[in-house]
Amino acid sequence: MQFYYGQQMPLRILDEAEFWKYQEEEHTVVIRELTPDLEQKYVDALKEWEKVLGETRHQVLRFIETVTRTGDYIPAQLRQHVLKLTSYYLEQSLDFIKLCEQIKTESEAVKNNPTAKVVLNHIIRESEYFVGISQALLYQQTP
Repeated sequence: MQFYYGQQMPLRILDEAEFWKYQEEEHTVVIRELTPDLEQKYVDALKEWEKVLGETRHQVLRFIETVTRTGDYIPAQLRQHVLKLTSYYLEQSLDFIKLCEQIKTESEAVKNNPTAKVVLNHIIRESEYFVGISQALLYQQTP
């Protein structure tokens, strides 16, 4: 992500959040489809994550609409709210990564599926990328 957006930076991070939350939502399906013998507790957890990530993405879209409507000037209070949400989105991705790591290391279905391991590593790296973007923005905004 480029950091030359100035006043529009909250819109840029929301765009990133919407994209990556959609990716994470899709990844829940990819994991389930790739491992048809995945243990039920992980299937259930992934279905719940799919729902939560979809809700998060819709929340992000609402904030994108709000920020867009403010025009060239984004009020400080709205900017702070977006930063707080960014922190929440970051934590959510960290929790999703933990689930993926758990599936990768504890699931017998994944242990017997080398392709699933590779895909889980890829999914984890993608979520870590979003975490890095979010952290960079949050640290940049700290006085």
